[in-house]
Amino acid sequence: MRIQIILISIILSAALSVSAQITAIRAGRVVDPATGTVSNNQIILVEGQDIKAIGADVQIPAGAKVIDLSKQVVMPGMMDAHTHLCMNVQYKRDAGNYYFTTLLDSNGTRAIQGAVNARSMLEYGFTTIRDVGNEGNYACVDVRRAINQELIPGPTMITAGRIIAPYGGQFHLQPDKPELATPEYFFADTRDEMRKGIRENIHYGALVIKIVVDDQRYIYSVDDIKFMVDEAHDAGLKLAAHCWTELGATRAAQAGVDSIEHAVKISDEALAMAKQKGIPIVPIPFTELDATLGGNPGGNKETNAQLFEDPVRRALRIGVTMVWGPDIAFSTKEYPRGRISIETVDYWVAAGIPAGVILQALTTNPAKLLGVDKQRGALKTGMKADIIAVADNPLEKITTIKNVRFVMRNGQVYKQN
Repeated sequence: MRIQIILISIILSAALSVSAQITAIRAGRVVDPATGTVSNNQIILVEGQDIKAIGADVQIPAGAKVIDLSKQVVMPGMMDAHTHLCMNVQYKRDAGNYYFTTLLDSNGTRAIQGAVNARSMLEYGFTTIRDVGNEGNYACVDVRRAINQELIPGPTMITAGRIIAPYGGQFHLQPDKPELATPEYFFADTRDEMRKGIRENIHYGALVIKIVVDDQRYIYSVDDIKFMVDEAHDAGLKLAAHCWTELGATRAAQAGVDSIEHAVKISDEALAMAKQKGIPIVPIPFTELDATLGGNPGGNKETNAQLFEDPVRRALRIGVTMVWGPDIAFSTKEYPRGRISIETVDYWVAAGIPAGVILQALTTNPAKLLGVDKQRGALKTGMKADIIAVADNPLEKITTIKNVRFVMRNGQVYKQN
């Protein structure tokens, strides 16, 4: 008995010793995106995965590991709320058509692509992402679980699984090969099919429900969308709605979805409704890199002006919450996924969106949308230690976020230059 007590005491002492290990970050400046303020000479104490204390007068405990970021600007980790980590369009092979990508890449290949893209996102400062479908047969769930088990590095992932859509989804099928749309989409045209699609997604690991409202001549009605919103909410999940047309965005706003994705042709009336209901939009920049790789250099400039700059400017004027989510579905060795995502900040700048608004779109706003705002999206005592550092104050020079020098997620350092 005495030996057992001694062994237990040793084990408990070792456990307490491990838990007592603290990391202290000396931060030259700390940015609070929610308030648009900067605090100088802050000490951030991290214990385990959490921020234990933050402030100018915080004392560093003896034995703490010290990270010197005194010459850098520290801020919360960034978030990308519209990603497709397990899809990688290869332009020469697929002619830029993701339909062919989904046919030619196996689920195993797509999970590997997802793991590579997840690591890239983390390296570029994205500590949380929402993966909104086109992920094969739940490859995104496998990647999320591998990250959670610390088998691979990556951000916190909110995954959607299969996209629910009217018949055909976003593809144009042939009658003798209708099965070629699966498993990318779950076709749901009746209430029973809609309910089944939501429940299957949840059963197989989805943490958010994604629907396509309007990529066919027939689109979901307000009642259809509201039915799916209620079903998702009953299970504790939010619902994201892909909306490309004016009518689709209007119906989504009327139905009370949790986010309107893309919103490229959204009307002022629908934006006003979204503001009144607290529905954010997740706009999509049309990158020139995408056009160049697709063999049409300069081809997205006019498109971008019409379908990104116009809606975000109107959303800013009306006061609609905006969330970062550039919908990147490709990458190369030179342009890994994280780099492409963060470099779309140039399109926000070109549209005239203020730095503070962009910064909130990358942190505070997606944290609320993804339902992680009690744990992530701010540097406060008790929050998860998702921390990045850049060279300059992003409130004054927003493009500094393109060069993240330090990345910590859940208290673990993944990058330090």
